[in-house]
Amino acid sequence: MSATADHAETNLAVRLGFQPDQVVQEIGYDDDADQELREAIEAATGTDLVDEEYDDVADAVVLWFRDDDGDLTDALVDSIQYMEEGGSILLLTPKTGRDGYVEASEISEAATTAGLSASKSISAGKDWSGSRLVSPKAAAKKR
Repeated sequence: MSATADHAETNLAVRLGFQPDQVVQEIGYDDDADQELREAIEAATGTDLVDEEYDDVADAVVLWFRDDDGDLTDALVDSIQYMEEGGSILLLTPKTGRDGYVEASEISEAATTAGLSASKSISAGKDWSGSRLVSPKAAAKKR
């Protein structure tokens, strides 16, 4: 990867809300996950991503989710349990037309049911869209 591409990826991670020294837990990782985005998050935080076995709270959660991964609301509720109060979830789903695509309406409904508010979807790599989800309390504190 070129230095310019590396900088652009790191900027994406920063735009997604990742900050230095954050502990970021990754859930739902599989072979199809975007390696460049993962590396950019690690570069932005200065720490390695921790996996599902991590037994402490994290500042943020990266949740890779595909349509056949089960119930999205359940996955979001489970993710909240791993997160520090005021933290956020980066929900990553395959882009339109890709295997495992998740409808935007399903993301919105699942986020609301889980007690989260969603930002609009953004491109988070060649094959992935991302939505930053926060609890309404966390969103209100930032105002």
